[in-house]
Amino acid sequence: MNQKKKYLLLYLKTGGGHLAPAKSIAKVLEQNYNNGIEPVLINGFEETNFIVKYLIEDGYRNLQAKAKWFYEALYVLFKINFIARFYYTLISFFVKPYLRKVFSSTNPDKVIIFHFFLIEPAYNVIKELNMHIPLITVVTDPYTAHPLWFFRKEQNFVVFSERLKSHCLKRGINENNINVFPFILSDKFSNPLDPAKIPELKREMGFAADKKIILILGGGDGIPKGYRILRTLVQNLDNVEIAIVCGKNKSLSKKIERLKKKYGNSDIKVYGYVDIIYELLNISDLVITKCGASTFMEIVMSKKIPIIINYIWEQEKGNMEFLVNKEMGIYEPNVKKLSRLINELLKDPVKCSLYIENIKRESLQNGNIMVAEFINNFW
Repeated sequence: MNQKKKYLLLYLKTGGGHLAPAKSIAKVLEQNYNNGIEPVLINGFEETNFIVKYLIEDGYRNLQAKAKWFYEALYVLFKINFIARFYYTLISFFVKPYLRKVFSSTNPDKVIIFHFFLIEPAYNVIKELNMHIPLITVVTDPYTAHPLWFFRKEQNFVVFSERLKSHCLKRGINENNINVFPFILSDKFSNPLDPAKIPELKREMGFAADKKIILILGGGDGIPKGYRILRTLVQNLDNVEIAIVCGKNKSLSKKIERLKKKYGNSDIKVYGYVDIIYELLNISDLVITKCGASTFMEIVMSKKIPIIINYIWEQEKGNMEFLVNKEMGIYEPNVKKLSRLINELLKDPVKCSLYIENIKRESLQNGNIMVAEFINNFW
């Protein structure tokens, strides 16, 4: 029996936007090429120094929730070459030993990178081990990407928009190294639920079949201003049910449970880190969210209207602009205005249908099968 080829998919747990596409591609490779390919998901920080891991993973989460301005300032600093080089080298120093061990033991046939912090150590380890294997970098930011993605211009890139391809070309990257595909999502988001099945699903999930549902969704780390958002909705909306996904943000979950108890409100459903986002999106009417790539793509692929309350400048700015310019969603950063906006939308089905028609007109596709095929055929 021929030995399966090993493809390593490298990711970090800084938000859900890097792991989700890696898992999606791994699943397609496993299902479609199960006789010849073994995809292996590798967390690049698996054996990294605890302090470094905490600063990057938890630091990302905390800055998003409490000091977004600081994260955005770091983003600007990384555009300065010597600062970017220093940080790149520092992270690589801590990650390389683990990647060296993994690469040596698995002897991979291909390496696919889903986080910019893993680019430098992966290239260096392959060079040190004298391996001759292809590396592919999947840029998980679809429209405006972190500058550290492009520090090495010789990479073979998968990108998710012509806008980002143009950005790569301006940075001096060879056009032959830039491959454009639709965004990667889990298979199930390719097929929104039949509307006739939604009332029954609502009942199964503990919701009223005849009430509108507002979903508050911010990805794996919850949503910034989540408590304030929920409080203003509870105080100003009637005859709706609200679902909020707090992700790994346990502090937010506890605060919301206290709010729910205070108001005695049974129309609020609180979720932690769950795998029912597809179901929640399908039963929802409006979705309040931040503009992370995987999250907003899941929303529009589910044919729901995203109301953007927050985005990271400049990394997620392109996501917001794409939605607003195409009139597929609404940007409203003022929490106090959310209730009025939602009331207007719920009372005006014609306005809602215009957003939905714009989403449908865009004919968005799921790129997971196309990207998996590209990866398999590369070289």
